[in-house]
Amino acid sequence: MKQFLIPALLGLSLVTSCQKKEGSDSTSASNEADSTTQTVATIGDPKLLYTLAAQYNTPDGLAIGPDSSIYLSVPNLANNTYPGVIVKFAADSVQLFTTLPPQPDTKHAAPMDLAFGPDGNLYYAENQYENSKEYKSRLMRITMQNGKPGKIEPVVVNFGLANAVVWKGNTIYVTDSQWDMPDNDKGSAVFHFKLDELNKGTVALKPKTMDSHVLATFTTTVNETGVDNGADGLDYDSKGNFYTGSFGDGTLYKLTLKPDGTLASKETMKVSAPISCVDGLIVDRRTDKLYVCNSRTNAIQVVDSNGTVSTLVQNPDTDGKDGRVDQPAEVLLKGNRLYITDFDKPEKHFVNKKADPIHTMSYVDLK
Repeated sequence: MKQFLIPALLGLSLVTSCQKKEGSDSTSASNEADSTTQTVATIGDPKLLYTLAAQYNTPDGLAIGPDSSIYLSVPNLANNTYPGVIVKFAADSVQLFTTLPPQPDTKHAAPMDLAFGPDGNLYYAENQYENSKEYKSRLMRITMQNGKPGKIEPVVVNFGLANAVVWKGNTIYVTDSQWDMPDNDKGSAVFHFKLDELNKGTVALKPKTMDSHVLATFTTTVNETGVDNGADGLDYDSKGNFYTGSFGDGTLYKLTLKPDGTLASKETMKVSAPISCVDGLIVDRRTDKLYVCNSRTNAIQVVDSNGTVSTLVQNPDTDGKDGRVDQPAEVLLKGNRLYITDFDKPEKHFVNKKADPIHTMSYVDLK
């Protein structure tokens, strides 16, 4: 769900030195033994990128800036006594980029995915769903001023659970993992907004309706995890087709658009092997392969244009201190390096059993 740059834009020298962790967190989920946790293989060789301090306990969204710097959102949902922030990659650590304004009612900021727009400003989805089920989530804009954060303001309000953001041209696409309808309490959706409209003032969505900004809707089939979050990660391929997937049931969807930007078709992708959970995803537009975070099975799975599924990285439950993935939530491709955020906040029946006091990020160099 991220911007993609060719190898020539690799300007950051990133090493595996780390920022020391501070404090501890011990959030846990009830993970009764099931087939998922009993058959976890160790595949691939991810490396440790950073160990993060306690105030950065749930690293999530990733974006590449105009200067090729990498930005990371940290909603701190595992321990929200720390405020949600956005940080920036440095040579051997992360550096605070900006604090964020809390939502007036929930008193929390919770940044998820983020992306730079064609106007040079940074946009991020804000997930207030854990703080309120009353449609308090927002799409936020950080006005950039010579590479520094300026005014931070909402441009769209009344999401249920705003999650992924992707710019294509002058249109931003946003997933809402909890967009219910009066007759469907397992709903989710993809929205789209033109930059011109966002510049005219704050857009107020109409919850539990087919708001005019809805591009496509989905229904989650709830399984033993009890999770009904739907459309999560989002990206598009070299032909302009969009892909999203359900966090709760792992279904992958392909969206084809008409020339005017409206929906032409929505189809469930036929894949060679089941995917149990789709968190963040990215499309490598050189190959049109999808790299999918399967948070439930602690894996990064790859889906090619024929629907063939393979596993790039997977490992049993871990605290991530050696670089192994610890509930991967988002991926970013920059050149041939795949960056992975380790969210480490499990649900029932996930391979990851608890939020550890060690907070990490990983990477894999693709061949």
